[in-house]
Amino acid sequence: MGGASLVDRNHLWSRLQGAVEKHGVPLPTPAFVVDLDAFDANAADLERRAGGLPIRVASKSLRIPALIRRALARDGFEGVLAFTLREALWLYAEGVTDDLVVAYPTVDKGALAQLVASPDAAAAITLMVDDVAHLEVVDSVRFDADTEIRIAIDVDAGLRVAGQHVGPKRSPVHDVDGVLRLARAITERDGFRLVGVMTYEGQVAGLQDTLPDAKARSVIVRRIKALSMSQLATRRREIDDALRRMAALEFWNAGGSGSVQATAADPVVTEIAAGSGLLVPTLFDHYQSFSPRPASYFGLPVSRRPGPGMVTVHGGGFVASGPAGVDRMPVPWAPAGLSLTGLEGVGEVQTPLTGQPADLLRIGDLVWFRPAKSGEPFEHTTTVHLLQGSEFVESVPTYRGCGQSF
Repeated sequence: MGGASLVDRNHLWSRLQGAVEKHGVPLPTPAFVVDLDAFDANAADLERRAGGLPIRVASKSLRIPALIRRALARDGFEGVLAFTLREALWLYAEGVTDDLVVAYPTVDKGALAQLVASPDAAAAITLMVDDVAHLEVVDSVRFDADTEIRIAIDVDAGLRVAGQHVGPKRSPVHDVDGVLRLARAITERDGFRLVGVMTYEGQVAGLQDTLPDAKARSVIVRRIKALSMSQLATRRREIDDALRRMAALEFWNAGGSGSVQATAADPVVTEIAAGSGLLVPTLFDHYQSFSPRPASYFGLPVSRRPGPGMVTVHGGGFVASGPAGVDRMPVPWAPAGLSLTGLEGVGEVQTPLTGQPADLLRIGDLVWFRPAKSGEPFEHTTTVHLLQGSEFVESVPTYRGCGQSF
């Protein structure tokens, strides 16, 4: 799994054990760790696959200001794709970046009131819309403010085939006519400026396509991806040709960590969105387009030894969002050879594990897990320890550690 051999995983366990010992002070558990060596290697790989296009950091996949800054310090990364307007306002106020696009439409009137009251923030933040109603919500909080609000249109990037829609259920705006109707409403309305477009092809970027236990399904997924990109390239070109006669677009955002190379090949696209590819959770282990290098872990202490070949660790129930299934559970990773039990899975207060390494673990030893998704686990902690080599070089706050919850 994840392109890592048992030897690699046990070497990781040794690195983490060594770092814990060198740290001197016992780590509160669960202990969350990001491997900077892997993070930087993943960032370089994303840059290579982007082929010179700038990468906009998807902040919901990090939720750690220090790591967002670390990515933005690289030449190949520019700007943040935020997941809420309040988050974008906070990142701007903290000086993380002055180039923010909110990835989803917002109807948060309190945050919108802050935006329209700050010309500086409004010049740095672009709102996403797919309906005239989103503009009306902004106007409802303007009062006497005449601040110009930057707008991007979220265009549905799903595959349409045989009367079916394949892909995330996001924007209702799909074809040229629909985009132009919305674009016209934006450009003709005082106080708004159309500056960008987003097309997120989630059925390409977000689906694993080399699953070892589902080879037939993987073949179908790869065919869907190829058809999606072919159809989308034509539609993007048609929409872009029509839109640029109406507005001076600054950017066309597309893609995700799982589709960087394919998306970058589209001449209409001017920037790629990526975030999960920096940390590589387990849902990104099986992609044909890149080899994963896991960078995110959390450690849980052995608290019981129920019997031979079994230990119980304290906590662990960080199950990822999405359709319920085994693939949404964190995976016991180091030491290699431990497995969840079918009856209990990962529990909020305890998680039993079975496997040969269990007999070698002592009460208090840490077992390290990989999460299924990238940013979500950091909602459960205030602090993340940054690993470099075999020592922790820094402990940094998450959004929660900064007192923020978006």
